Amino acid sequence: MSVDFEAALNDLGGKLAQIEAVMDLDSLRKEVAELEEEAARPDLWNDQEAAQKVTSQLSHKQASLRKVSELRQRVDDLAVLHELAEAEGDAASRSEAEAELEGLSRDIDALEVRTLLSGEYDERNAVVTIRSEAGGVDAADWAEMLLRMYLRWAERHNYPTEVYDISYAEEAGIRSATFKVSGPYLYGTLSVEQGTHRLVRISPFDNQSRRQTSFAHVEVLPEVEEVDHVEIPEKDIRVDVYRSSGPGGQSVNTTDSAVRITHLPTGIVVSCQNEKSQLQNKASAMKVLQAKLLQRKKEEERKELDALRDSGSSWGNQMRSYVLHPYQLVKDLRTEHEVGNPAAVLDGELDSFLEAGIRWRKQQAEAA
Repeated sequence: MSVDFEAALNDLGGKLAQIEAVMDLDSLRKEVAELEEEAARPDLWNDQEAAQKVTSQLSHKQASLRKVSELRQRVDDLAVLHELAEAEGDAASRSEAEAELEGLSRDIDALEVRTLLSGEYDERNAVVTIRSEAGGVDAADWAEMLLRMYLRWAERHNYPTEVYDISYAEEAGIRSATFKVSGPYLYGTLSVEQGTHRLVRISPFDNQSRRQTSFAHVEVLPEVEEVDHVEIPEKDIRVDVYRSSGPGGQSVNTTDSAVRITHLPTGIVVSCQNEKSQLQNKASAMKVLQAKLLQRKKEEERKELDALRDSGSSWGNQMRSYVLHPYQLVKDLRTEHEVGNPAAVLDGELDSFLEAGIRWRKQQAEAA
């Protein structure tokens, strides 16, 4: 085995060993065994919500074990493959080994990023809200572009999504949208997207083809679970019902099934119109309201840290710039990570930005 290849493979093996230690595989196997035992109970599905939670946790933990086991097997197999290629002087096998080394490095790096997600709510599903800010009709169009970007990212990874509510703007685009992305560690992953996203382009809505800067804000919350016990007394909320509609007044319901809930003590307003049933829309809206109140509680507990963060909008709180004119560039203003292909990013190729953001956040936490 060549020295350079052996050194690179040893480095990967060492990194994987550190990941295995952080994941505590013995404890993970014990958790899987306990969940398997619980999932085998004959009365499990008497409580469907609890059963779904058990089976979901079991699936996620089994997938984690399987992933690290497969990576360890690939490290071992790659050492054998390269030794054979060197011994036989087989150029094709040597090229195959080098390609596998590169792919293995990417996959181990991705798993390493997952181990950095250790926050209280990081394992949960993510509830994402996008709002248009400064920039008029361009900002509304930009908000809709961001919505598509995140939905395409989720689609690429086979993460189910559920759009709770979309408020369409008058001319084009959206004023706001709220949706859920389901999967392991999605709150921890997507939480680095929170902040103001800035777009610079030639406006398609300007008859003089002038360059326009527009802004949209992204908020990411963990999905609330029963264990959070976010109590919301009925007297603290006002529930309004209305007819849901799509762009241009199409697909208008004939019943008042859409629900808007106002939390009176805080003024927080949430709405949901994706279900045909008013009761289902209310239940979904209550979940979003609970998530927002949970986030508010967390922010109050971290008041000193929040005071250090600029909570303003637009120019003062930018986290990423997307420039389509006069050059092509997407740049994260916190991590300095950049990509020269905005079209690919806007089509959902976000992984490099997410990984850079998670690593940056970990560094900031350690420095603090």
